[in-house]
Amino acid sequence: MYTISYFKAKNQEDVLAFMQAHPFVVLCGADSNGMPVATHLPVLIKERNGKMFLQAHSMRKQAHTVAFEKNQQVLAIFHGAHGYISAQHYEPQNTAGTWNYSAVHANGTLRLLDEDGLYQLLEELTSHFEGGSHTPASMSLMSKEYIRDNMKAIVAFEIEVTALNHVFKLSQNKPEKTKLQIIQHLEKGTPENKALADAMKKNLSDHSNH
Repeated sequence: MYTISYFKAKNQEDVLAFMQAHPFVVLCGADSNGMPVATHLPVLIKERNGKMFLQAHSMRKQAHTVAFEKNQQVLAIFHGAHGYISAQHYEPQNTAGTWNYSAVHANGTLRLLDEDGLYQLLEELTSHFEGGSHTPASMSLMSKEYIRDNMKAIVAFEIEVTALNHVFKLSQNKPEKTKLQIIQHLEKGTPENKALADAMKKNLSDHSNH
């Protein structure tokens, strides 16, 4: 994790808000032979007794699932918009460009959940990402047989977060004029560029309000 003070959030609430806005994580671990594994999945973020937990599920009998069963130490990576920043916006211009991005790394210990835990997680995940229980895709409208058949193929787990690190690299070390030039350039680019411009604008606004 790239650790420089001016690429850090001002408070922990900003870090949590970023995680909640980007819940589709890369979950990394290692198998019993020390070989790295990774998978991509959505997580729910929970807080209990002052601790943070991430909840998710994955297919059974996959390389990563088998690895997580053997080695419970994992890393969840939350990532936001990113993009190349050309030195043409700097003064002087004949210097190195860079890459702006935002990421949160959550280290933790994984614990498998039982069948009741899986069922509850599926209900909460569906409701959360469907935007509430009043949806045609609500689990309450699914047959019990359909749900149970699908549950046989997946396993739920919970990760107790033991360390949380982040970097929000958004040109904070550059003059405001340069930041605005970068934002204007990004706003003319791809959807990813525009999302990065929005993140930079929010960061600029947040810092100007402090």
